[in-house]
Amino acid sequence: MEAIDVEINNQKVGILYFEKEKNQYGFNYTKNDKPISLIMPYKNASYIWKYKLHPIFDMNMPEGYLFEIFKKYLTKEYGYIDDFLIFSHICSNIQSRITYKSSVNQKAFFALDIDEVLQNDSGDTFSKIVATFLDKNAIGGVQPKSLALLKDKGSLTAKEYIVKAWGEEYPQLALNEYFCLKAIQKTGVNIPTLKLSKNNKFLLVERFNYDKQNDNFLGFEEILSLAGKNKEEKYSGSYEQVAKVVYSVTTDKLTSMRHLYKVIVMNYLLKNGDAHLKNFGVLYHNDFSRIWFAPAYDVVCTVPYFYKDKPALSMFGKKIWFGKKELVKFGVRACYLSETEASSAYGSCIEALKNSIEELERYIPTNPNFKMTGKRILDIWKLSLDEKSYKEIPDEIVRNWTKD
Repeated sequence: MEAIDVEINNQKVGILYFEKEKNQYGFNYTKNDKPISLIMPYKNASYIWKYKLHPIFDMNMPEGYLFEIFKKYLTKEYGYIDDFLIFSHICSNIQSRITYKSSVNQKAFFALDIDEVLQNDSGDTFSKIVATFLDKNAIGGVQPKSLALLKDKGSLTAKEYIVKAWGEEYPQLALNEYFCLKAIQKTGVNIPTLKLSKNNKFLLVERFNYDKQNDNFLGFEEILSLAGKNKEEKYSGSYEQVAKVVYSVTTDKLTSMRHLYKVIVMNYLLKNGDAHLKNFGVLYHNDFSRIWFAPAYDVVCTVPYFYKDKPALSMFGKKIWFGKKELVKFGVRACYLSETEASSAYGSCIEALKNSIEELERYIPTNPNFKMTGKRILDIWKLSLDEKSYKEIPDEIVRNWTKD
């Protein structure tokens, strides 16, 4: 039986093991004072998960681009691939509230200069980042991305960033996400620290799971994990379910629900069809004294790439681009806001969108490479200003895009 030690604050709290013949994963606590997850309190019996890793571990599994890289080189080395093998290779290098010791020893990683990455945002640079930090890549998401330790030349301390790139199928994705997250920030919701590279090929997103004031790592869990689901189930749910989970676990419920509501509204206004269960989360202190809604992350306008795209999760049982009436109703029914509060929050989102449209209109003439994608984003955002519901994006808008 293969096993991994699970630690909190460098103290062993349990063992994760894999029974290959039964194709099941188990976790046993060895100490009773530090739960590893908000949904996994201490108990004497094993937590058994059939066929897949427990959600708290599974949320660190690579997907898409990174998974294919791991699959290729681990299959070549071992002759097989499974989730436990992949997790064994990356878990010892995870920097978070939970740390691990596996059969694969922790590696030493040397930080790269952040200015060199920002100034030289080529395919070769991205390949170098992936190769350098591959065994540190405990992150999900299907687009090309990599964790990286980066630091300023004059700094002694390196920070963890997610370096996001894009391919021809998703042109200008870095700028797209940058403007979307900045739009959400205008509503008063926190976002991670962002940096755009010189040629807008990379978006650098600073990890937000570190408490600088107390010099330790915060607990972070995705709504997917808190719902007891794995990455294959990230599109199986509703925004009502997201709200229910956030309300049930957070301590400052009113602030958390207000921020969650604004993020969901902005995902509808910005037309992000990929706001699934992995793209919402909560943060907490080690003693669980405070649990709050995490900063907004992984928000893009998806419709320029998928013309018929729809919301990733359902609302009121439907996947429709709802407008003001339904979104305010959602705020009242699911987020426990008064109608006045929901209407006011929705209004602040509309103002943030208007401001972002003006910002985008000023920016597009300065960057010819962004003209086509930027124009499409503008068309979509302006459509949201009429505050109506749409089953899908009107054909006349898409027809104009095909002339670009």
